Amino acid sequence: MRELFDEVAGQSPFDPEEAVRRATRVPQRKRFYANAGVGEADGGFTVTLDGKPIRTPSGRHVVTPNAVIAEAIAAEWNAQVETINPLTMPLTRFANSVGEGVIDRVDAVADDVEKYLGTDLLFYRAGHPEALVAKEAAHWDPVVFWAANELGAHFMLAEGIVHVTQPEPAIKAARAVFPTDPWSVAALHVVTTLTGSALLALALFHGVRNAEEVWAAAHVDEDWNIEKWGLDEEVAARRAARLVDFTAAVTILKALKP
Repeated sequence: MRELFDEVAGQSPFDPEEAVRRATRVPQRKRFYANAGVGEADGGFTVTLDGKPIRTPSGRHVVTPNAVIAEAIAAEWNAQVETINPLTMPLTRFANSVGEGVIDRVDAVADDVEKYLGTDLLFYRAGHPEALVAKEAAHWDPVVFWAANELGAHFMLAEGIVHVTQPEPAIKAARAVFPTDPWSVAALHVVTTLTGSALLALALFHGVRNAEEVWAAAHVDEDWNIEKWGLDEEVAARRAARLVDFTAAVTILKALKP
C-alpha cells in the first residue's frame, strides 16, 4: 500500500501540480482490502484497512488528532473501487505529508509560511484598469485592514511588481497568530502556497474569511483575464488540481476548530 504514495510523499499537498505529474507515472494498484475504518491510537486516531493501521511511505503510523479527520480519510479509502488512485485521496496525501515532513519540523514549515509575508499577493496591486483595481481592493483590502486593526500588522502596499520591503514588526505581529500544532501549520502552509498569500491563509484560519472568499480573492487577476480573453483549458486544469488540495486543507482546519 505504501508504495502507491511513494512518488507523492512530501510533494502534495505542498506542491499539488508536481504531485499530479508524479502520480500519473505510478501504476495504480488494485484494491486489496474490504473495508477502511477508524481506531484509537496513542495521541489520536488511526485509519485501518481490514483492521491494520495505514502508514506513511516511510513506515510511520498515520495518527490524526481527532476522529473526524480519521473518518474523512477512511472515507477516501472506502470510495476506491477496483484500483486505488492517490489523486482522488487528498486527505490521505495530506496526512502522509504531515507525517513525513511536518511533525518533526513544525517551526521550519511555519518559517516557510512567514516568508510569504514579505511578498504577499495582497501587497502588490494593479495600477489599471480601474475595474481591476476596484476588484482587487474589494477582495484584498478587508484582509489587509483586519491584519492592521486586529493583529497590529501594518503592511505596505505597492503598485506593480517592484519589491517593497515589509516592516519587520508587521511580519512578527502576523507570525504571532500562527497556529502551532502540526496539522494546522500544514494546512496553513497549503493554503498559503496555493493562494500565494499568508494573509489569506491567516484570515481563513481565524474565521475572518471563508473558503470561498479566500479562493476568489486568490484568483482576482486570473478571473479578470478569463473575463477578457476566455478560459485556457490548461490553466483551468491546474486550478482544478489546486482546488482539490485547497479543499482538503479547509477540511482539516474545520475539523480542528474547537
